[in-house]
Amino acid sequence: MLEQRRPESAVRDVLPYRKPKLGRDYWIKDNALPNALEVYERNLAREDWTMGAPWRPEIWPGIRAPHALTPAELAPIEQWICEQAGVRALKQEAPAKGSLSHNHVQLVGEKESTAKPHVDSLALCDFAGVIYLHPKPPVKHVGTSFYRLRMPGGGLGGNTCPPGCVNLTQAFGVTKLPANAWAPDMEVENVFNRLIVYRADFVHSATAYFGQGDKRNKRATALFFWKAVR
Repeated sequence: MLEQRRPESAVRDVLPYRKPKLGRDYWIKDNALPNALEVYERNLAREDWTMGAPWRPEIWPGIRAPHALTPAELAPIEQWICEQAGVRALKQEAPAKGSLSHNHVQLVGEKESTAKPHVDSLALCDFAGVIYLHPKPPVKHVGTSFYRLRMPGGGLGGNTCPPGCVNLTQAFGVTKLPANAWAPDMEVENVFNRLIVYRADFVHSATAYFGQGDKRNKRATALFFWKAVR
């Protein structure tokens, strides 16, 4: 999430607003994987995890590992997205530095992070997706939420990265905004084996995280980032 460097100018209503609409801006597929429990157990058993925040100075929380789904498991997911979004194909863009966490499994506990509204880099993706992998989330409101800007006077602003910008840093001209700069707009609930795909230019975040201790207790997701071939 962005926090403010210039209090007098950081929170400006520079974002367009577009109410997220199912079938246009985001898509949901329940029972996304025919073998979701197998995928969950297979990934829990991994030992090649990379640590994120709070253990390392990363912008992403928890632990993650690549190749969450096999190519055979991922192919029908991508075909469905192409059909729903009206694109010819999906691909990945190689970042100039760092790595793109496409097709990664991620585990995050309740004390490891909070909601951090953001847009994904539009230089690297047009769509992002999440498959919820925890079989029985123990609490509600731990799915994915969309947000809109909360203005200093109490009004509500926009929720999408403006044309010509690839991220919110460019849009606002600052690297951080106040922690209370975002108001929830709508939420998609965490349901086992549910896929949600959304336009990467919408401000979004994991609503919240859950679980402590054993990996099996924590919020588990598979994460995806795609560029569209139109």
